[in-house]
Amino acid sequence: MANVKYAVMGDVHGNWEALSAVLEDAHNQGVTNFTCVGDMVGYNANPSECLAKIRELNAICVRGNHDHYCSHDECIRDFHPLAANVVDWTRNQLTEDELAFLKQLKMVRVVSSFTLVHSTLDMPEKWGYVFDELEAESNFNYQSTTVCFYGHTHQPVAFEKSGYVRRLNIEGVIPVTLGKKYFVNTGSVGQPRDGDKRASYVVYDTTARQFEIRRVEYDIATAQKKIIAAGLPERLANRLELGV
Repeated sequence: MANVKYAVMGDVHGNWEALSAVLEDAHNQGVTNFTCVGDMVGYNANPSECLAKIRELNAICVRGNHDHYCSHDECIRDFHPLAANVVDWTRNQLTEDELAFLKQLKMVRVVSSFTLVHSTLDMPEKWGYVFDELEAESNFNYQSTTVCFYGHTHQPVAFEKSGYVRRLNIEGVIPVTLGKKYFVNTGSVGQPRDGDKRASYVVYDTTARQFEIRRVEYDIATAQKKIIAAGLPERLANRLELGV
């Protein structure tokens, strides 16, 4: 039986150059299916193009906070001013069909043998962050599948629970062991914030029961030029080359 491989992407944030590079890498890895843990739009200059490609791939997606606020007419005063500025801009770039697509996305999806969520499983609508073992512990209490992938922090990390929660070394391929649970942040395709400017995503092989957090070089200069040309804050362009 052929292996079933999923590309699990997250926080694409309208970065066409990063998404294109990730999809090329996924193809080279033999990926057969695509999923997204949310925030397809926001921060970068190609929200429509990225949405169109993700939909073309029939990717199974969940709603991120930027997806939510760009498609719902809600007050965004709690957003960082930089993010709020881009939400307003993005709302005006998307078609009614694209807005409707984002609006109907679920907060949590179970796909085959794993779960997708943007933020946390206990209260996904509150957009909480999971950075450490203690924060991951509360999510494991709500996790019904062996593996759950999430995003939101833009920082790749993997937690394993078997009696207690521990942070895993994310270098190389990580086996999924029976009797244990895994809570895995895919990192960000379009705006990494862990000091590594390369795009980040996960390849999950459900047949071989293993996953890998992959890093991919992409054309940052072009993505930066598009941000400036769109009239978006220059800081958004600068942070791409710093990975922060």
